[in-house]
Amino acid sequence: MAEQSAHEKYEFKKKLESLRNKKGRGTELISLYIPPDKQLSDVTSQLKTEHSQASNIKSKVTRTNVQSAIDSLLSRLKYLKIPENGIVYFTGAVDVGADKTNMETTIIKPPQPLTIYKYHCDSSFFLEPLEGMLKEAKTYGLLVLDRREATIGLLTGKHTESYRNLTSTVPGKQRKGGQSAQRFQQLRLIAIHDFYKRIGDAASEIFMTVDMKDFEGILLGGPSPTKEEFQSGEFLHHELQKKILGLFDVAYTDESGLQELVNAASERLQDLDLMVEKNLMQKFFRELVSDSGKAAYGEEVVRQNLMIGAVEKLLISEDLRSERIKVRCTTGDYEDNITRENQPDQESVNDFGNCPKCGSSLEVVERIDIVDELSELSDQMGSEVAFISTDFEEGGQLLNAFGGIVAILRYNTGM
Repeated sequence: MAEQSAHEKYEFKKKLESLRNKKGRGTELISLYIPPDKQLSDVTSQLKTEHSQASNIKSKVTRTNVQSAIDSLLSRLKYLKIPENGIVYFTGAVDVGADKTNMETTIIKPPQPLTIYKYHCDSSFFLEPLEGMLKEAKTYGLLVLDRREATIGLLTGKHTESYRNLTSTVPGKQRKGGQSAQRFQQLRLIAIHDFYKRIGDAASEIFMTVDMKDFEGILLGGPSPTKEEFQSGEFLHHELQKKILGLFDVAYTDESGLQELVNAASERLQDLDLMVEKNLMQKFFRELVSDSGKAAYGEEVVRQNLMIGAVEKLLISEDLRSERIKVRCTTGDYEDNITRENQPDQESVNDFGNCPKCGSSLEVVERIDIVDELSELSDQMGSEVAFISTDFEEGGQLLNAFGGIVAILRYNTGM
């Protein structure tokens, strides 16, 4: 089974976002999930039953819309050969505003095999099975600690999340008056042991909630000798104790320490998508601050470099939704290109004002998705494309500070 390309993953995510925003006026949007081993005759039989039952819907508009959507599905299934991962149909009368609806159908071939068959009719599309395919399965347990504080978290795919912070009552090394040094040290060791046990119990509770087939292991961080003491003391559940992947020096034991731990463990995590993306962004920043001239940013500059084959790697934010719209005066005397956030459902000429020459309305003559355009251009020119998550600091900077589009160049073009 071929793995999804970076652009295919981006398109899949974008399709789900679009479907999530579509609503029906009543329960008239149909989601149909067909797994690869499902008999089409069974699906057809259920759809005919649903069509018959829809005749009982009181609202004439809703009844007509539901039956029309089912008719559309039945006609599509006549010639269907189910793909290897199954297929999903989303169809129905979508509310487009201004008291209007539009009958729409979206077909998705999922990136992973479907395990469920489902017919679902509601005022919104049923997306949970597909949204689950967006989630990265690989998960790492994160634990940073010293004798005063501990923070427990999880790294899932590209996302780091803090789950628990604990503080201790371990006394400092200076004893109170009247206590013997031996007695004080004994009480202090008991308090440290009790704190380690609290940390172990809390961490075990959190880590054991993860499906073990997706749990890669535990990264343990902190100053010496704390992390070594915790590991040797075997305070974690015995199954988790065996999954400690490494000990790493970190200065902070609060939530910021989790990110410091991930960075410290970068060599251990080098094959993780998060670290691949981090390394790409760090390479871009190194080129940017050097005198090499091999960093480019901004849609127009990057496009120009792509067109002459100068781009080695094109880095695009996963969250970039941008389109270039060509507008033209109704008289044909004026034309302009406008780049803006992607708004596929808003095509009104009123969005673009009037012609600066004659005052006539401007109409849309072409809409181009910026990401699709630049990705296609990259393929033509032999440039690599990487989509960068906003779940880490450098990825957020790509979107917010650089407009979501940067490039690492093969050579200095002087642009």
